[in-house]
Amino acid sequence: MNTGILIIAHAPLASALRQCVLHVYPDAADGVCALDVPADEKPDLTQIAALAALHQLRFPQVLVLADIFGATPCNVAQKTVDGHRSKLVAGVNLPMLLRTVNYRHETLDLLVARAIAGGTQSVMQVAISAPQNQQRKNHDQHQHDHSQ
Repeated sequence: MNTGILIIAHAPLASALRQCVLHVYPDAADGVCALDVPADEKPDLTQIAALAALHQLRFPQVLVLADIFGATPCNVAQKTVDGHRSKLVAGVNLPMLLRTVNYRHETLDLLVARAIAGGTQSVMQVAISAPQNQQRKNHDQHQHDHSQ
């Protein structure tokens, strides 16, 4: 069963994330909808737009991804999923979205787990090292690199 994906985020993040995911999965255009929430829009208007976007997807179940827990997009999304066959995950990022689009055929509960795993497993500190085939500069003996 395919699941629709609705991204609700502060403008222009939702649309930007949708464009990025469609670059990788162009065939998912009908299943991924974005709702950008302008800074000055009243929550009631955002709620109306969110419900319209949810129904526009025309899927039996929808995963709603919001940007920040406690902010207007997430608060509106909480009201939007209530009473619908949908679930909400806050903290959307591109790896999370790519994972959910890739596995959108799975059940909604499994998709929620995939979304959270994709989002959290992609957050890491990346070590900075000299590119391959490039020699490191010689340092004075009293100067030390303290990278971790």
